Amino acid sequence: MPRKLIKRYLPDPDAIKDNKFLRVFGKFIHDPQLWHLTRFSVSHAFLVGLFCAFIPVPFQMVLAAGGAIMFRANIAISVALVWVTNPITMPFIFGFAYLVGLWTLGQETDGTEFELSWDWLAANDFWGPFLWGCFLCGVVAAGLGYMGLRLFWRIHILSAWQERIKKREARNKAG
Repeated sequence: MPRKLIKRYLPDPDAIKDNKFLRVFGKFIHDPQLWHLTRFSVSHAFLVGLFCAFIPVPFQMVLAAGGAIMFRANIAISVALVWVTNPITMPFIFGFAYLVGLWTLGQETDGTEFELSWDWLAANDFWGPFLWGCFLCGVVAAGLGYMGLRLFWRIHILSAWQERIKKREARNKAG
């Protein structure tokens, strides 16, 4: 069952509740509904976590926790999913988001070499396409994660039902 698989990899809820950055949510983080593993809570956690992964700010985990509280999603999964954009994957993912932003806005790069400095970022039209690309990629990733997880969960339940029916039929034939 997906619930058993997910539980195996989730961190302990008490460890997350004691996180110093998440204390800002106070008593809201202690709501037991935020820690259950249901099709609703997990799929909404994918929606929130994957969207927040594409927000280019520090403390994405705090935003994911706030979104999980607001959407009644599983908080541990929401917070864990923001690590899709980690220090290793971030340059590639945000570079792709920038290219998506350029493409959807119909702009082209001006041919200047990228330079990681405030002067370069201020002088070039970087922020508009970048933020728009992050938003689009976040919406697409969140939607695909949500729908994919709902579909996966449904297929798993249907296959478990079919297996149960086959076992019942085999038992009835043998008995």
